Amino acid sequence: MTIVVTSADLDGLRHRAEIESFEELLVDAPVIVGGEGSAPDPHDYLDLALGACKAITARMYARRKEWPLEKVNVTVKRDDSQERHGLYRLDIEMEFHGIEDAEQRNRLLEISDRCPIHRIVTTSEVQITTTIGAGA
Repeated sequence: MTIVVTSADLDGLRHRAEIESFEELLVDAPVIVGGEGSAPDPHDYLDLALGACKAITARMYARRKEWPLEKVNVTVKRDDSQERHGLYRLDIEMEFHGIEDAEQRNRLLEISDRCPIHRIVTTSEVQITTTIGAGA
């Protein structure tokens, strides 16, 4: 998977992100740090990735078990007030529509914590290498 992020204009912080064959996404910084706030910021995409991964994982599990899950709602609330001190807090609420059995709901919650993105941000070592490209 290759993602290309390119500046959208000379003066602003807005960028275009291309992800293989998918439609172009926009990314901007909040006004408070000099952006225009015209698109989600990188933190939003991180939070979105976690919420979406949890929802997809729960649906896959329910489908495999043939449980009557009709819809999943995931609400992600971010508290980044302590980010500079190494704490980035996400409170996540999940709703499993169509599942009345408390044990099944609890199992779906447990399974959602095993989604790949949750694992990456809580238990994996992430190695990042940054270089200067030839086109600079």
